[in-house]
Amino acid sequence: MNIRDIQVRTLGDTPATLGELAGDKVVLVVNVASRCGLTPQYAGLVRLQRSYGEAGFTVVGVPCNQFMGQEPGGAEEIREFCSTTYGVDFPLLAKTDVNGDGRHPLYAALTPVPDAEGEAGDVQWNFEKFLISREGEVLARFRPGVEPGDPAVTAAIEKAL
Repeated sequence: MNIRDIQVRTLGDTPATLGELAGDKVVLVVNVASRCGLTPQYAGLVRLQRSYGEAGFTVVGVPCNQFMGQEPGGAEEIREFCSTTYGVDFPLLAKTDVNGDGRHPLYAALTPVPDAEGEAGDVQWNFEKFLISREGEVLARFRPGVEPGDPAVTAAIEKAL
């Protein structure tokens, strides 16, 4: 199955596929949290969206509460925080498990992909990033400490576009 065909739920609890949310765009899937030391990365994700959106790119944020309970709010609280604090205008999914027995099928497809050091497996923390091509191929994986504006991220996006 193509990763773009995997069923997800939007933050508004509407069923969709990743492909329906993103259209034919290159996608950066990022598990996000509102109360994490890395939460300021939202600003960098918004900059990526604004820089590359018209060229056929989108971020898709995936709220996750699996890392020390750092995304405890409901959908409306998450939406309000993201839009008010960071001006998030990219799609957000419903709260999702990225690891463990309840791992969402999207992350079951993403986590076997290795990062730049060749390490695959569980998502390490909030703000882990996966770049997906228009065709549904996972092109790159960036660990949480890699900022959205890092040259490796922007170069991978530009190459995919």
